[in-house]
Formats: sequence, structure tokens, C-alpha cells
Amino acid sequence: MVDDKVLEEIKFHQDVVEHDSASPLYRIREKEMEISGRVMKAKKEADEIVAEARRKAAEIIAKAEADGDRLAREAEATALAEADKEAAAIRAKAAADAVALEESLAGRRALAADAIVKAVTGV
Repeated sequence: MVDDKVLEEIKFHQDVVEHDSASPLYRIREKEMEISGRVMKAKKEADEIVAEARRKAAEIIAKAEADGDRLAREAEATALAEADKEAAAIRAKAAADAVALEESLAGRRALAADAIVKAVTGV
């Protein structure tokens, strides 16, 4: 596939061969072609710069998302570890409270048994 710019240059050179290359119109056309070439080169460079910027932006976004995921996992692990510590402390306190209640209940059973025996025997 031949680019339109290439076709235009071929036609221009064919016209030059057929006409006078020293004419002012020829020189104007030659300058137009030169400027057009510079514009195309600048456009190509700009396209390359934009493509590179898009690639870098995609890399930055991917890195940010990966870092965000990693930080979220770390925060979740820390929160779970803290929750596990709190749960263990609550279980330990509940076990200690249960032991204290059992001891208190055992002491009161003896007192209750003595009170029942005294009430029944009348002593």
C-alpha cells in the first residue's frame, strides 16, 4: 500500500521533469514538500512520545494496583492477627472468670449444704 504522501512526491517529481525546475512555482512547491515532510516527521515523533507516555502510564497504574493489593493484604493480615490476639485474651479472661465462679460456687455449696442440714436437723 503506497502512502498518499509518497504518491504526491512521485507526481511532483514527474511534473519537475516535464517543466522548468527554476520557476518560482516549482520552488514554492518544493518548500511546501519540505515543510510537509517536517510536519510528518514531527507528527511521527509526537505519536511515538504519546505511545511511550501511554505505556509508562499503564505501567504506573499496574504497579499502583499491585501495591494497593499488597498493602490491602498486609492490612488485612495485621487486622486478623490483632483480632486473634483479642479473641485469645477474651477466651483466657472468660476461662479465668469461669474458674473463679466455680471456686465461689464450690464454697457456697458447702455453706448451702450446712444451712440445709441445720434447717432440717434443727441444730
